[in-house]
Amino acid sequence: MPYTGIVKYHVKLSFDVDGLVERADIIGAIFGQTEGLLGPEMNLNELQRVSKVGRIEVTTTSTENTTNGNVLLPMSTDVDTCALISAAIESIDKVGPFDCSFKLDAIDDVRASKKEDIVRRAKEIKQKWSTKSVSEGDTMLKDVHESIAGKVTTYGPNKLPCSTGVFDSPWIILVEGRADILNLLRAGFDNALAINGATIDESIKEMCKSKKKIVAFLDGDRAGGSTILLFAPSDPNTTVQIDINKLFFKHDRTVTTTYANSPNDLKEALSLIAEKKIPVADMITHRIALDEIQYGFDLVQNGLESLKVIVEPNRNGTN
Repeated sequence: MPYTGIVKYHVKLSFDVDGLVERADIIGAIFGQTEGLLGPEMNLNELQRVSKVGRIEVTTTSTENTTNGNVLLPMSTDVDTCALISAAIESIDKVGPFDCSFKLDAIDDVRASKKEDIVRRAKEIKQKWSTKSVSEGDTMLKDVHESIAGKVTTYGPNKLPCSTGVFDSPWIILVEGRADILNLLRAGFDNALAINGATIDESIKEMCKSKKKIVAFLDGDRAGGSTILLFAPSDPNTTVQIDINKLFFKHDRTVTTTYANSPNDLKEALSLIAEKKIPVADMITHRIALDEIQYGFDLVQNGLESLKVIVEPNRNGTN
């Protein structure tokens, strides 16, 4: 009868016979000498009939006058039955006319082995597909980054960084550097121009003449000081190497940080302003003409008399 049970355990035994015997002799001794030892329900013939024991596998190796080898019993019983059957086989002392001995080597839990195989395979699957997912994610992020970077160009003879929308937009945003332009692009604004320094380039003044409104997003920090201000957001996991000896002992610099708006903060703030949910007009302390723009930056830098300074290109200069 073909074996149809689900294998739970592999019972493994080794044997030594003081004579030359065949594989069939070993199987015959196992069935014949264990019959009736444990009751009719424990006979190997009965266990095979009810699919509790599978096909018994025997391997033999013969020398000049001895035989040794291994026996494998696939079983779908509980481990207690496996132990009883193993003990019964170990009690066999004859194969034909020859003395012999059987010894249990192991009772392997096939399900545990399968679990190990499943876990190992699951790790392989996870590694393969998670790596693929990360790779696809990195590609997507790269595509997004390149789409943003592609909207950054330069303006004027000094090649000031700007987003491509500054040329057609009726208003522009003045910022400090390229990183600010990228942040505004992520927030949905493509009309930013970087001043790239503490003074206003003449080309910026020319650009501002053609615009209805100029918004300045600039810090009031003083150029040429002894403080290094960290404010621009970086990519995740970015590290900066600092020579402590040169920075602190040779040049006596101070490193400090400040709050920087995230792209979401900036987008939300501009949306609130556009929807007139915040009375920003009350925050404007100065309105200046385009030819007074340097005076406006001086006000912002000084920070004592001003809160927000608005540049109105068509306004007459009155300070």
